[in-house]
Parts: sequence; structure tokens; C-alpha cells
Amino acid sequence: QVQLVESGGGLGQPGGSLRLSCAASGISVGFYVMGWYRQAPGKQRELVATITSGHITNYADSVKGRFTISRDNGKNTVYLQMNNLKPEDTAVYYCNFRLGVVLWGQGTQVTVSS
Repeated sequence: QVQLVESGGGLGQPGGSLRLSCAASGISVGFYVMGWYRQAPGKQRELVATITSGHITNYADSVKGRFTISRDNGKNTVYLQMNNLKPEDTAVYYCNFRLGVVLWGQGTQVTVSS
């Protein structure tokens, strides 16, 4: 079984920071392109960031320069460091494989508000 469990969300202030974690089991994330996605209320799910097995990263324009995706193969975990948070970052954040996705989990709620 392959399982991805997101954590680390919560309430952040504008300009603040949060770090999300995606713990994988049943498969090694080091062999695949991994992605962080988010879905805001009333909006479509969107791809936020990706990281390849070679640690090449890409970001949506909306988060470029503020978010950093990384991977720890030893811990089989993908991270999303979120800096300079904005209210529009409010969403449920999910991790998954970029291609051949597994079932979407519960995600982790990020709320950015004063």
C-alpha cells in the first residue's frame, strides 16, 4: 500500500512562515517527481511546486520566491517551506506523485489571516 500523509498546516499570519510535511509509506519518494497541490474554497486544485529525483524544482508563479519544496529520502518525506505567507495562500494542501497519482488524502489546512 502507498500512503501519503500531510501535516504541518495551521494558522499563519501574513508575512509569517509554515513548513508542511508529506510522509510517505509503501513507496520511496526518491524515485519519483513529487508535487504539492492546494485547493482553496470554491477553486480548482492547483499544482504549487514539484521536485524531481534529481532535486530539480519548479513553482507556480504565485508562490515563486516564497515557497521551497525539498525532499529527505532518508525520512521518505517531502517538505514545503512556506515563507512570506499571504491570505491568498489559504487552502487545503496536498502532496502526491506528479504522474500516476495515488488516492488524495485529507491534506492539511493552511489558513493565513490577521
